[in-house]
Amino acid sequence: MKRYFIHTFGCQMNVNDSLRMSEALSKMSYVPTPEPDNADLIILNTCSIREKAEDKMLSALGRYRAVKASRGAILGVGGCVAQQEKDKLLKKVPYLDFVFGPDNIAKLPEVIARVQDARERVVETAFVDSEEYVFPRADAETSRGKVTEFVTVMKGCDNVCSFCIVPHTRGREVSRNFPDVLTEVADLAGVGLREVTLIGQNVNSYQGGISFAQLLLRTAEVPGIERVRFTTSHPHDLSDELIEAFRVQPKIAPHFHLPVQCGSDRILKMMRRDYTVEQYMERLEKLRAARPGIAITTDIIVGFPGETEEEFEMTMQLTERVKYDNQFSFVYSPRPKTGAALREKDWGPIPHEVKVARLERLQKLQRRISGEYTQAQVGLDVEVLVEGRSRYDATKRFGRTPENRTVNFEGDAPAGSIVTVHVERATPNQLAGKQVAMLQAPTVAPPPVELPVPLHVPAEA
Repeated sequence: MKRYFIHTFGCQMNVNDSLRMSEALSKMSYVPTPEPDNADLIILNTCSIREKAEDKMLSALGRYRAVKASRGAILGVGGCVAQQEKDKLLKKVPYLDFVFGPDNIAKLPEVIARVQDARERVVETAFVDSEEYVFPRADAETSRGKVTEFVTVMKGCDNVCSFCIVPHTRGREVSRNFPDVLTEVADLAGVGLREVTLIGQNVNSYQGGISFAQLLLRTAEVPGIERVRFTTSHPHDLSDELIEAFRVQPKIAPHFHLPVQCGSDRILKMMRRDYTVEQYMERLEKLRAARPGIAITTDIIVGFPGETEEEFEMTMQLTERVKYDNQFSFVYSPRPKTGAALREKDWGPIPHEVKVARLERLQKLQRRISGEYTQAQVGLDVEVLVEGRSRYDATKRFGRTPENRTVNFEGDAPAGSIVTVHVERATPNQLAGKQVAMLQAPTVAPPPVELPVPLHVPAEA
């Protein structure tokens, strides 16, 4: 049997796409390998949200060139960089065999066959019309033994923020019909999954026959599902109906990732974000009133063209005001075809060293705030959904709280169980402690052996 290796960069949508690639490859009699040096097929599933991600992709391709030379491995690139660069990527990387975009995962077997049989170098990056697009569906059996899984509910984005390349690489918004979503969730629950994360580029603009709030509520009612999460959201779609869903349904996990991007109204307008800081705070305060203790995380871009020192301080002040549980912050990098890249010279580029210095200050502040949250958990008992062994210590277990805080703990609870853990130590990034009680056993007995080797290597964008 031939072996494959998938190197995944970027967001949870890419991780989910890689899982669907794995399922397609298994039907072609490929098996996963944890080592690219042993692979007959290597796929890089790429992210183009920032320039750094593209640089990492090109660096990885250079390493995998040796595998191609020694084993004759087939080498392909999928994801957003593939969609962005198309056939230019084949010209830039002469040893690359194929390029395919996110809309073309279903064509992966055909693409590989063309490379193998016809000795072609293949490019498949056409967008599929909304009426013809078929959402990739998880194979429930491949998820047996897992605790949590992604379920795609929509793809694409219609917002066209001036810094963002997603509309150019993922296309316009397309929502999946809600009965299909609920059927997939039920199938996953049937093989023992306890948690699902509904994903899309802008999930709370979902229009698949019911509102996104209604989709969350119906998902939470699927027997066997104990936690429902979602990502990612736009502040202008944080509706009263969605806030009410958090108030009435405890299975909707108390964690909301709500990207703010910046603390300056002027910069938000240049970013084409259609809210002010005060409007953002108004929605956030309603959400916190409906679900006390909810964990809020966000995205922030530092050094957007034209950002003054005073405007960066506004972002620091907003971070202090909101007190995010965590944030994903990055320096601005121009992306092809975006409004900000086209107007960067007019707006005023920020020197790289200034952007880096600002980012370090912001991340230092966030580490302090995150540490305050986790230290406040020390001495408390927290609810943990067990996902398996700790990656740091095989004698310990690993799971997450409803607020999405990671916990490594001493105990013997099987994956899929829900336990109480007494927190003894904390860092800004995780909690540690001991299991003190079993709250719920797994709904389905785990398989008798460990899951196969890791299929993917997620990487920072």
